[in-house]
Amino acid sequence: MSPRERFTTPYGFHTTTNEVLDGVDLTGKRAIVTGGASGIGVETARALAGAGAEVTIAVRNVEAGSRVAQEIAAKTGNSKVSAAPLELTDRASVASFTDAWQGPLHILVNNAGVMALPELHRTPEGWELQFATNHLGHFNLVLGLHGALAAAAGARIVSLSSTGHLFSPVVFDDIHFEHRAYEAWLAYGQSKTANALLAVGAARRWADDGITANAVMPGGIRTGLQRHQENNMTPEVEEAFAGFNWKTVEEGAATSVLVAASPLLEGVTGRYFEDCNEAELNTDPNPYADSGVRPYALDENDAARLWEVSTAMLRS
Repeated sequence: MSPRERFTTPYGFHTTTNEVLDGVDLTGKRAIVTGGASGIGVETARALAGAGAEVTIAVRNVEAGSRVAQEIAAKTGNSKVSAAPLELTDRASVASFTDAWQGPLHILVNNAGVMALPELHRTPEGWELQFATNHLGHFNLVLGLHGALAAAAGARIVSLSSTGHLFSPVVFDDIHFEHRAYEAWLAYGQSKTANALLAVGAARRWADDGITANAVMPGGIRTGLQRHQENNMTPEVEEAFAGFNWKTVEEGAATSVLVAASPLLEGVTGRYFEDCNEAELNTDPNPYADSGVRPYALDENDAARLWEVSTAMLRS
């Protein structure tokens, strides 16, 4: 397949997780889903477990995660579903999680995230919280699990991005809003661009390890992720959401599950998917579009720069 050929599947906007995994057997595969105790993370974990995978839900609230794991096990008949503690903004927590992991890892779904925090929040390191949670935490997790992914001989990384990436590229000169005014959607946007660039960077660096990495845009799903939106509704954002075409949870998780487990995606890497197909390039300057991927979210030079910058931050 030519690198410039857009990857398409028989699926579309309303495809569900069950349709994507119809006939797929993941017995013997091991998966991690971050943020798997809420929103589409629950459905992602359920779908993978339903196909036979051993699933670890990585969450801040282990009690809630354990309840969800038990519910999934009961629904699917798969007893190999568990929860483990992971606080993405805490480097010690990430290290504890990755150090505890034993054996190969076939599927890593970087699903957890926060969106449009109305006020600027920083981690103890001074990192802007959305960038720290959505990107740096997952980047640190990916680095720590690289050996396990390589050991799987065909592992897949799924990095959840969003149409929010249309709001902003990664602003390398001021990632953490130290010199510019904080704006919730710009902060969210650059973190989602970073999620896409993580997939591009991992795809390029780890191809020889048999690891593929792709970014996905789940679509608009009414979950707890939107809890801060009402405090950040500019007229433009409000208009964009008013006309949004919402998905069910089963439809929203379908693209993640497709990229994570479908045989159709064998060997496909470094791309950005939405509605269960590779997205078209979006060069429209309108940040309120509801589809497509910006060229800057696929830029290999930016991906390499982000990898270096992120590594330096984590070592500081």
